[in-house]
Amino acid sequence: MIKKILVAIAVALPMLAVAQSPKFGVVSAEEIFAAMPESKTAQEQIAASSKQYEDEYAKLNEEMQKKFSEYQALRDDASTPQSIKDRRLQEVQELDQKAQQFLATAQQDLQRQSAQLQQPIQEKLMKAIQEVSANGNFTMVFPAGVAIYTATDVIDITAQVKAALGIK
Repeated sequence: MIKKILVAIAVALPMLAVAQSPKFGVVSAEEIFAAMPESKTAQEQIAASSKQYEDEYAKLNEEMQKKFSEYQALRDDASTPQSIKDRRLQEVQELDQKAQQFLATAQQDLQRQSAQLQQPIQEKLMKAIQEVSANGNFTMVFPAGVAIYTATDVIDITAQVKAALGIK
């Protein structure tokens, strides 16, 4: 008798699983991220930092151009000793190296700053997507545009996530 009940349950379980169809959704996280006010603020901060680095790099470049012009004037002067010409050339090369090093450091700093500013925004977005997905009983939510084909029963939850974040 117990064996018959277990067999009946074993046969019925897969049928119950098929009866509960999975629910899939898609979300355009990039669109939402771009619309978030925090994202715009972060972009403004990164742009301001970038402008400061550009201004400083322009000053270094201007100084290097000035030294190079001085070197060119001395290079063509036959009465200037070679040791002075060599020292001026070395100054130009050192300034060029300093400018290149500054540029690399600035790029690294901007990347670090960008990642640091975007991390809490991305976390907030992911939390909102997870909340909307859980409230809607979705089996899985995929990024919009990833699938080659999307059936009509797949639900776009982008608007719901925007509403959860207070974005119009």
